[in-house]
Amino acid sequence: MRKIGSHTGRILALLTPLLLTQCWWYSFSGTSIHPQAETISVAYIENRAERINPSLSNTLTEALMDKYTKLTRLSVISEEGDYAVSGEITGYAIAPMAVTTDEVASMTRLTVTVRIVFVNKLDPSENFDKNFSSYEDYDSSISFDAAEGGLVDTIVEKIVEEIFNATVANW
Repeated sequence: MRKIGSHTGRILALLTPLLLTQCWWYSFSGTSIHPQAETISVAYIENRAERINPSLSNTLTEALMDKYTKLTRLSVISEEGDYAVSGEITGYAIAPMAVTTDEVASMTRLTVTVRIVFVNKLDPSENFDKNFSSYEDYDSSISFDAAEGGLVDTIVEKIVEEIFNATVANW
């Protein structure tokens, strides 16, 4: 076994308290959570879009709660968390994207937009109110009803990742 040199030992002795202080918020899971934060409340994400997908609110809310439960040490509660996430679905739009020479859409895009309000009771400088949006394209020869389920699942996954990163990963 090789003995740690006194110089290396001194550096470790100086850095150890820094690494153990409460100012060091980064975790190896990629999150940056205040050391005193214990809870996060996720309010039901209401659907206020002009076009309504009846399951989207529930799908999005559940996916957010699941993400925080699986990837953070925070307990998900119904209200008054150290961190609070609320919001609404503001857009659910279908638009033709690629047009053939016959002026028929060959690709169609589903876009979902969500407004999220994030409140950090322990560090209000991190609070925000912003929109998150994602889309998926699909072949127009497939009916929207047939494609919608898979499109929504992929879009929700992307939006939840963006919200998660903005709230607790600080990316």
